[in-house]
Parts: sequence; structure tokens; C-alpha cells
Amino acid sequence: MKRIGLLSDTHGYLDDRILYYLDACDEIWHAGDIGSIEILRKLETIKPLRAVYGNIDGNPLRIGLSRDLRFRCEDVDVWITHIGGHPKHYPANILDQLRINPPKLFICGHSHILKIIYDKQFNMLCVNPGAAGIQGFHHVRTMVRFTVDNDKLKDMEVIELGQRAVI
Repeated sequence: MKRIGLLSDTHGYLDDRILYYLDACDEIWHAGDIGSIEILRKLETIKPLRAVYGNIDGNPLRIGLSRDLRFRCEDVDVWITHIGGHPKHYPANILDQLRINPPKLFICGHSHILKIIYDKQFNMLCVNPGAAGIQGFHHVRTMVRFTVDNDKLKDMEVIELGQRAVI
């Protein structure tokens, strides 16, 4: 059993509230737009990290990370990408791969819009944790925590981190 802390769109911002909620996790997953190599390094010192780069991430991050990450956590097939869309609105490159081999858990960021939706067509849970950073149009910063227990996803928790405005 593993407790996962899921972030996206930190855009170079990491505060004590995020760190507090990550403390109870076994792993941190980041769905891109990390924003700086310093944020990546900080997250790596806290817990084991799985991350992809996003559209705003420059060469220092793109060198060490990939656009897509596909792996197994316990008995769950997981796919993390930054620009992934959502049910009935996947980009063509994502849709082609979903038709061939959908994961059980599909994670993306980019939109800054928190969504947790079950896609019946592909029999998978789609999760976008929203944006944990202070840059963007979102009003409330969010992240998600959940548990992977063998082949089950459970204890899904949406965490509001406060207003987007700089404190």
C-alpha cells in the first residue's frame, strides 16, 4: 500500500502547506510545469518522486524528465503526462495510445482545473490535481492525495491549499 501526493503546475512555487500534506505520503507524483530545477530537487529530498516535464519547463528539467511516464504502482497501471485532456477531449496523440492500451489511472495537469473523472470508454480514472502554484488563472491552489492498495485506488482526497494570490 502506498500513499501518493499528486501535484501539478507548481510553476516554481512550493510552500509549507504543500510540504505539510506531502509529509504523510510515501511518494510524490508531479504532472508537469514544475517551474524550476530547485523545486524538483526539493521534492526529491522529501520523498521518492515521479515527475514529467510540462510546457513551461525548460532544458534543465527536460534533460532529466520525460514528457510521459508509464509505470506500475502496486498493481495499478499509471500514465502521467502534462497535456492530457479529459474524457471526450483527449489530444489526438493521447487518444491513439488510449485506444491501444489504456492505463487504470491517467494523470495530467496543464489546465489548472481540478478534475477527477471516471472514463467509462477506457475503463480508467482520470485525475488532474489542478494547480498548486501561484501563477495562472485558477483562484484556489489544489493538490490530491490518494492510496494505491494492490489494484485499488482509494481514499481520494482533494486538498485546497489556499488562494492563488501571493501570501
